[in-house]
Amino acid sequence: MTTTGPGPRSTASGRGWLLDELATAGRENLDADHVARYDGKMDSGGLREVALLQRLGLTARSVVVDIGAGTGQLTVAAAATGARVIAVDVSPVMLERLGSRLRDAGLHDVTVVRAGFLTYEHRGAPADFVYSRYALHHLPDFWKAVALARIHAMLRPGGVLRLADVVYHFTPDAAPGRIEAWCATGGDSVDGEWSRAELEEHVRDEHSTFTWLLEQMAERSGFAVEEAQYSPDGFDAQYVLRAR
Repeated sequence: MTTTGPGPRSTASGRGWLLDELATAGRENLDADHVARYDGKMDSGGLREVALLQRLGLTARSVVVDIGAGTGQLTVAAAATGARVIAVDVSPVMLERLGSRLRDAGLHDVTVVRAGFLTYEHRGAPADFVYSRYALHHLPDFWKAVALARIHAMLRPGGVLRLADVVYHFTPDAAPGRIEAWCATGGDSVDGEWSRAELEEHVRDEHSTFTWLLEQMAERSGFAVEEAQYSPDGFDAQYVLRAR
């Protein structure tokens, strides 16, 4: 495992207008107790996701950038294929957990970078795949668009962004009822499934957007929406975005 980058604003010298991604990373992602129980609360289906990427052309010669890598569920699964994987996250707590998982798995060739969507600087061969799961919603919409353009720039022509996130697939007038119904699915405890308080915090303090806004951002950033899947409850979207 190779670690690079002193912090998420390491490339932002002199740019006081740049969003501080660590400040918008979400309280829970900087909390050691939350990170310790994260894998039990959120299973990304890393092996299933790697199988999808293999269907899309992932090989041992591929370059994969995992932005918002978190505890490394996808990073570990992708690195096991022999692909070159770069794991990027702004949270030092998440990266500490990711490093432990890599060591436990005997994976020593993963590059780990403390940075974010707006500060990671890709070097070397263009990426074949960029992967991001439940991380982009930490950016307001203006910065989502900037992030998508930066991702497009690091991909080779025809490369793939695999993006999954909390994205609202309903109309604005329906939002109050739909949001309340979603929050009501949460429990009382932060252990196990998501609590109501955590769901309310997500809506109130983070920056999930509508599918029709996110898809326009992606297309204007140079992507074609090749696949889009929306959860039945209207709160989750998963995309295969192809760099034109």
